Amino acid sequence: MAAVYKSLSKTAKNGSTTNGVPIKKKNKQRVLILSSRGITYRHRHLLNDLYALLPHSRKDAKLDTKTKLYQLNELADLYNCNNVLFFEARKGKDLYIWMSKAPNGPTIKCHLQNLHTTSELHFPGNCLRGSRPILSFDATFTTSPHLLLIKELLTHIFSVPKGARKTKPFVDHVMGFTIADSKIWIRCFEIRETAVTKAQQQQQSSNEEGEENKNHANKAIKTTGEKGGGGDTKISLVEIGPRFILTPIVILEGSFGGPVIYENKEFVSPNQVRSELRLSKAGRYNQRSEQRIERQAKKGDLGLRTGQERPPGELEDKVLFA
Repeated sequence: MAAVYKSLSKTAKNGSTTNGVPIKKKNKQRVLILSSRGITYRHRHLLNDLYALLPHSRKDAKLDTKTKLYQLNELADLYNCNNVLFFEARKGKDLYIWMSKAPNGPTIKCHLQNLHTTSELHFPGNCLRGSRPILSFDATFTTSPHLLLIKELLTHIFSVPKGARKTKPFVDHVMGFTIADSKIWIRCFEIRETAVTKAQQQQQSSNEEGEENKNHANKAIKTTGEKGGGGDTKISLVEIGPRFILTPIVILEGSFGGPVIYENKEFVSPNQVRSELRLSKAGRYNQRSEQRIERQAKKGDLGLRTGQERPPGELEDKVLFA
């Protein structure tokens, strides 16, 4: 039996079965989504939106602790998940997102800002529940090693594998990841196809005739050639939501632990921002109080304060003809 097992393992490593048919590697990705205690209703709505967009995810109850995050590896193993998306709320205001590849890592900690949920701004777009998205990454992700690592982890979390649970064989929305000001801007759009009228076709043809250099790659109107007439359709993007911004803080080598392999030196904690605002307000108050004390002292020297007699001057009649 040992010899048979060794022969089968060798053929599996070479990428072929016993019959010579190559083995197809399955993309098995499952995401565990959960949060800590203290999240607000907007944070909870974001969690539900992401759970609806990711059919290969599993939602769990709130985690009681914020210090022993290594327990998330046990939860991921319990639910047979190899990716963890953890929402950590602090002071009922700040939201931090931990993205980890369980159980060996790496782990990325980000600060979430400018959150807008799907139902908050009444986005007109819509997509089929359980459909698979197209991930669109900015070219800036290939400029540095830590951005390449972030891109790979985002791909593992937000890319829905083919044939995963609760998925449908349709691709009808796009998730865009763009980097600006050292932040990751995340948007979700619906791929909408609308029929083109004859007037629009004539207008487009007249515009194309007037142009000398035709760029066929940037045309918005494409010929479908499918059943039901095979007319022209116009493809456009309509935002679905949610939309939010992530600021990377640190990247850990392990899963919720280990040495720090990247740290964002430009990140400013929201606690420090609030403390500086309080200090600036306190500084303005101290300046006003000092000005009030100086004004009162000057009035006292001139004898202009109520209830206080002014000292007689040297040129008054009482002093000259005393």
